[in-house]
Amino acid sequence: MILRLVQDTAADAEAVQHLARLAFAPFPDAGPGAPGPGGRDAPPSVYQPARTRHLVRTDPQGCWLAERDGEPVGAVLSLRREGLWVLALLAVRPEARGKGVGRLLLERAAAHGRGCLRGMLCASPSPAAARHYRRAGFTLHPAMRLTGRVDRSGLVDPGDIPVHPGNATHRHLLDSVDRRLRGAAHGSDHELMLAHFEELLVADALAGSGYCYRDGGEVKLLAATSKRIAVRLLREALARVPDGVPARVEYLTAEQEWALDVGLEVGLSVETRGYLGLRGMRPPAPYLPDGGLL
Repeated sequence: MILRLVQDTAADAEAVQHLARLAFAPFPDAGPGAPGPGGRDAPPSVYQPARTRHLVRTDPQGCWLAERDGEPVGAVLSLRREGLWVLALLAVRPEARGKGVGRLLLERAAAHGRGCLRGMLCASPSPAAARHYRRAGFTLHPAMRLTGRVDRSGLVDPGDIPVHPGNATHRHLLDSVDRRLRGAAHGSDHELMLAHFEELLVADALAGSGYCYRDGGEVKLLAATSKRIAVRLLREALARVPDGVPARVEYLTAEQEWALDVGLEVGLSVETRGYLGLRGMRPPAPYLPDGGLL
């Protein structure tokens, strides 16, 4: 078996996507960077390869493929942003598990994060994944997800905090909120999200500031400086979910009860699903991570 860096090519991006589909088949809709990363990134044939190639360009030393006899058997994608290391994907073919492939890939990715004081990942419900990440020093915070049709009668908008569409000109606000909550900006990751997610919503008022990405029925990432702002953004994002499209909000830890309350008020169902793994930090709040970029 050899380990090599993922290249910025369509072939390698497709290989990573194929490995993720095989690895997470027993756990659909779950896992760091699974198709989709903790959700159904739309469309996966566009976003997933784009995310892989984005990370290969920004973090070439954090993205690795394991090959045996010329065939990919495992992949890892990771990134570092301002002292924060993020595991975006760890996928091993089912027939290659238990042979040290995942451990070796995780070691290579962790080397890319050497010197980072904080770490984040989203984990599937897999017991093997939990063992890997716990041994790597991550505290595993059980996570919940909200799914279902939005009951619009529960979306009463007090109208006291304006929310408006955002774009690339709001990068300073986005980075400022990111740093306050998780100690590091997303930086160029926002360019990827702006290009592939349906819309960015921004709130900036005397009460605080925040932002939220929505793609179809999914709330992809939400960060705010106060619960009041976070609630307003989540309500607005759910109100914009198209009629007939199921909503999805993922990776809610116990610190995000404000989001749980909003989801229940609009008729969504809650279930436990996977973990938010953190190292050297407490769960950011109010914050809903993106499973593949955190």
